[in-house]
Amino acid sequence: MDLTVTTAELAGAAAEVARLLPARVLDPVLAGLRIKASQGVEIAGSDREHGVRLTVHATVHTEGEVLVPAKPLAATLQALDEQQVRLKVEGQRLAIRTPNSRFALPLLDLHDHPGIPDLPPRQGYVEADHLKILAAVATAASKEDALPIFTGVRIQSDEHRLHVMATDRYRMAYATLPWEQAGHLDLLVPAKPIIEAARQAQGRVALHANEDRIGLAWDNNEISTALLAAPFPDDRARRLLEAVIDSTVLVDADALARAVRRATPYGGPHQAVTLQVEDSEIRVKGSDPQQGESEEFVKATVEGDRLTKTFQARYLADALKAFAGRRIELKIQDGLRSTVLTSTPGEDGVELTYLVVPVRSVA
Repeated sequence: MDLTVTTAELAGAAAEVARLLPARVLDPVLAGLRIKASQGVEIAGSDREHGVRLTVHATVHTEGEVLVPAKPLAATLQALDEQQVRLKVEGQRLAIRTPNSRFALPLLDLHDHPGIPDLPPRQGYVEADHLKILAAVATAASKEDALPIFTGVRIQSDEHRLHVMATDRYRMAYATLPWEQAGHLDLLVPAKPIIEAARQAQGRVALHANEDRIGLAWDNNEISTALLAAPFPDDRARRLLEAVIDSTVLVDADALARAVRRATPYGGPHQAVTLQVEDSEIRVKGSDPQQGESEEFVKATVEGDRLTKTFQARYLADALKAFAGRRIELKIQDGLRSTVLTSTPGEDGVELTYLVVPVRSVA
């Protein structure tokens, strides 16, 4: 195998594949990245649970297929400054060459690799921009594998819309978005592959699914993963959307997000940020005896009680990021009940709701 390719494009694809593969495995073949050169270059990997296949334009001098360690390849490509790089098999090594450097990775046994799982049947299509909303919901899922039920995104469909929900018990996100249905979905999907697919996908994205797997495909690229089997607490989660509101605040999501980001370094060991609702603004505060204090005002339209709420900064920042570019409504409840973030549905037909649980004030 021998090919020349744009460094940045290959580095990006290798990094995406490496992110989905396990860092520690008993069999190093499962942490391998498969490179196949023919019309272009295909970068693929699978640990039997996840599967990913991405394509990059390349000049192929000699066709071939090899398997190399994914993490070292991704790290090497990301560190290069040259615009193009050449990959060439030299004996039992894959050489990564530039005009001034050479790196060599050992070849793994391609025949021991499980291969990339085939996609299940296609169930419908969603636009890549809408997939980013699905990924925003996925950020509310837990990253703790000890509770797998909360590491997934619940995806259900009707004839015209997808309904997606995720929670880690401290926050929850729920959205509905348009889709073109060819089948029916009722799945609990690991959050990480959805986020990775949203990072890469462009145009029209096909959703493939059966009782065991889900796949997302666009152009000549695909990401698939095994489904989670645990039951998702739909009824309990949906009841949280039925909030009794004590204060409603209309505010620009980006402006509030910037203020929260600037207050975070003053949030102390718990990274706590306080929102204090005033007559026509929100006061965003961070305070810690060791790190100092911050105070910033963000213009807002306020109805109802003037309440003060303290949040973990990263949870609030994730919620606001999901509404980037939109004007949002904060529906604030008294006590330690969830604060609900919503936005007016735009022309794209997307409806998004995000709940964040406040913490007890440390003041």
